[in-house]
Amino acid sequence: MDDNNMTYDERHVEARKTLLSTSVFKPAAMAVFLGFSAASLAVPGAAQAQSYAFNSVQIEGLDTIQASTVMSYLGFGRGEQVSAGELNDAYQRLVGSGLFDKVEISPRGGTLVVKVTEFPLINRINIEGNKRLKDDELLELLQSRARYVFNPAVAERDAQAIAEAYGDQGRLAAQVTPRIIRRPQNRVDLVFEVVEGKNSDIERITFTGNRAYSDGRLRRVIESKQAGILRFLISNDTFDPDRIEFDKQLLADFYASRGYVDFDAVAVTSEVPAQEDGFFVSYEIREGQKFSFGEITTVSEVDGIDPAAFEDLARIGSGSTYNPAVVERAIARMEKEAQQQGFGFVRVDPRVTRNEREGTLDIAFAIVRGPRIVVERIDIEGNETTLDRVVRSQFTTVEGDPFNPRAIRAAAERIRALGYFANVDVQAREGSAPDSVVVDVDLEEQGTGSFSVGGTYALGDGIGFMLSFSERNFLGRGQYLSLEFAGGLDKRTYSFAFAEPALFGRDLRLGLNASYNETTWASGLFDTRRGVLTPSLEFPLSETGRVRVRASGELTDILNYTGTSAIIAAEEARGLQIGGGAGFTYSFDTRRNGLESPSFFFAQVSGDVGGLGADNQFVKTTALANFTTKALNEDVTLSATVEGGALVSVGGAGSRVVDRFMMNPDQLLGFASYGQGPRDLTAADDDALGGNYFGAARLEAQFPLGLPEEYNISGGVFGHVGSVWGLDSSPGVDDTFHLRASVGAAIYWDTPIGPLRFSYAYPVRKQAYDIEQRFGVSISTGF
Repeated sequence: MDDNNMTYDERHVEARKTLLSTSVFKPAAMAVFLGFSAASLAVPGAAQAQSYAFNSVQIEGLDTIQASTVMSYLGFGRGEQVSAGELNDAYQRLVGSGLFDKVEISPRGGTLVVKVTEFPLINRINIEGNKRLKDDELLELLQSRARYVFNPAVAERDAQAIAEAYGDQGRLAAQVTPRIIRRPQNRVDLVFEVVEGKNSDIERITFTGNRAYSDGRLRRVIESKQAGILRFLISNDTFDPDRIEFDKQLLADFYASRGYVDFDAVAVTSEVPAQEDGFFVSYEIREGQKFSFGEITTVSEVDGIDPAAFEDLARIGSGSTYNPAVVERAIARMEKEAQQQGFGFVRVDPRVTRNEREGTLDIAFAIVRGPRIVVERIDIEGNETTLDRVVRSQFTTVEGDPFNPRAIRAAAERIRALGYFANVDVQAREGSAPDSVVVDVDLEEQGTGSFSVGGTYALGDGIGFMLSFSERNFLGRGQYLSLEFAGGLDKRTYSFAFAEPALFGRDLRLGLNASYNETTWASGLFDTRRGVLTPSLEFPLSETGRVRVRASGELTDILNYTGTSAIIAAEEARGLQIGGGAGFTYSFDTRRNGLESPSFFFAQVSGDVGGLGADNQFVKTTALANFTTKALNEDVTLSATVEGGALVSVGGAGSRVVDRFMMNPDQLLGFASYGQGPRDLTAADDDALGGNYFGAARLEAQFPLGLPEEYNISGGVFGHVGSVWGLDSSPGVDDTFHLRASVGAAIYWDTPIGPLRFSYAYPVRKQAYDIEQRFGVSISTGF
């Protein structure tokens, strides 16, 4: 057999033959030889018969390794007394050094002869057959190195490391074979031949023991997905044991937030059935009893603290579903209040009393003295790009503050939520003294920028082209930067956005937005151009409420009007308008409290004063409220939305069509863009004018269609009502309030490019001049 192109397995057979002669028969022969020598020397005494002294050590076969290295592994020098056992230990040390392919030790009178065959040096390392993982990624995993001694055991471990890397990518069947190609001067090329194999997909995910929630609902909780028709785009349908463990924690968090405090994922089994090429994963779970909050009390064991002052901070209603996150947030508020009152080293201990029969948990928040431990320092490592101050801004604790484990855990969650890091590990250890701790923050950064090229589609605007660049951690400062162009036949938009989320190290967001938009009226009657520059500041008012204040500069123009409406013609004649303004937006979102809940409420109110410097000043206000909840064991999502707005001219020539409200199809399905609202009945085309007021209400239900969850397709029904009305002056115009309404059905598809909605809406109440649009395709809106 050609020894220059042997596989590792073939080399392993030859090595075993050699080891049989060296590691088994040679020590045995040596033991026999030493035995006879001992017998011949038995007269002076047993101790003398069991030991040897070598006047010289003769080492043969060395090429690149020094004789002193061999002597160091022998562990004895010339003339020293050596027993048979010590000689065998020396032999084992040489074999275990990893430097030699063969080792022989032969005592010859007063001379010890050591014959070795060195392992070759690695000339270079190649990886062949890999496509999914690049050479650079795999070479980092290897312990073998070029210009170092080749060791078959190390090469075998390297092959296993490469196979495990493929396993992490879902290719559990990947095979890696190490080969050596001999070169002159006792050198070899080490080649790892990779057969990647196919992805090990998850064909089915099932649950046993679940009564409160269906398999479909639980499959939407976990990160692992079943392989579906889009398996080539989705990586979470590949089997990954680590992801399975993470899914168990997601299930535990899901059930805990819904009152199932005794939930347990008893077992998870994964198997590949006969004649199948994918895994079947089954979760055996125990839901336990559902609990609600019972009696909520506050007690103090600290002199000077009145528990009555802390009771309102709990904000927990008896009878509501128990959620440990609610308890944690109540504790955080109470401990923060204690610090503000000047009480350091205070902890709030939740003492829980179970009432199995009533299914309630009584919570007594006990204010107690905590250990007098301070934070010595916060060490941050692994952030090669992100500045330390960006990470430190997520901590409410600084050096010298009392150590609060809950505050440290909360900071760790905020760091993870930034999205800058692939891995975040925050641990506390003892500092330079027993009463101090050091907080270690170990980070692994990930890419935060994106460049996108693609197509766009919107009702009324048609198909377009989109080009965008965004960076969520600009220059490692935690700043947001975005540049975007979107355009088509009827619309072109250029936009720029910049945000500093932590101005002066506080929860104060500085924003700067600029956009320039050119449009062609949907009916081809006129064109518009509009430019807006808006600096803003945003800050919290509460856990769930935020305020954004802004200034604005705006230019608008109407051009190339070809219709017959005297109203629009007069508005075009006013020419380019440049004005400034100021405004605010208050938003309330219950999801900001970080609680996993099947229901949430969102509300937003905006007010603006504009047109300063233009020929018309106005006050504009809008409001929106949405309540979304899940019903029927969270398989059905119900949503109710109301919104409205008003535009009031303060003086001058009045509003223009580009300033007034025109509801789009997403706000009132069944009608085209600019398809309903005030009309100039004197114009030949009944031109849409928009209105100074609008209002709309929407009821929607979304539910599963019985299709496999991995398709991410669900159905829905809806009912919409609304209207646009009112103008400053309206001769020959129908601007009265006419209610429009529509009902219909929709298909929702959560695709890799975003949630799409395919809808059919039938207008049940309309005006004769309204323009219908029954079929619609759009990106689903959210709050």
